[in-house]
Amino acid sequence: MKTIAVVIASLIAFSGISHAAGGIGDAADVTAPVKEIMDATRSNWADNNSDWTDIFDASRLDHLYSRDFVAKYQAAAQFPAVDDDGISPFDYDVIVNGQDACPLEDLTMAAAPVVDGVAEVTVRFKKSACSDAPDAKDYTTVRFQVVEEGGKPVIDDIVTENIETQARDSLKTTMALIAKGQ
Repeated sequence: MKTIAVVIASLIAFSGISHAAGGIGDAADVTAPVKEIMDATRSNWADNNSDWTDIFDASRLDHLYSRDFVAKYQAAAQFPAVDDDGISPFDYDVIVNGQDACPLEDLTMAAAPVVDGVAEVTVRFKKSACSDAPDAKDYTTVRFQVVEEGGKPVIDDIVTENIETQARDSLKTTMALIAKGQ
């Protein structure tokens, strides 16, 4: 009997049943929403004439982001920044953390183990490699907080590192401030 219990416990541990029970699945699943956002961002800054891809359009909000993130985005969107469409609460690209960038270079993505239901996916890239600025070869780091909702991984926050202050800036906190008119 004890042997059967050990075998069953082993099968449960390695079969992904924890995923069905509310844990986040394997690293490939955790990176899926991040990869979609980074593919769009890479395309946006590529040396081509393709249309700009809104990483917060309705279809992406519907399947890539958590309910809490979407609620904060929709509240912030009531206070659009000055942009061509007049709908975005941001007047900068939240991934490159600026208004200007070059084609993204040396992009890497790594998922950390799940801690308290959150997987952090760290993305690093050079956003200014085509520039002559002294910091042109510096890496930009963006940390995506990924949680599981409805059985799939979704982005719950996007955290950028402020190079000047060495602080981490949460996009959800920024959206909450925008929604308050700040």
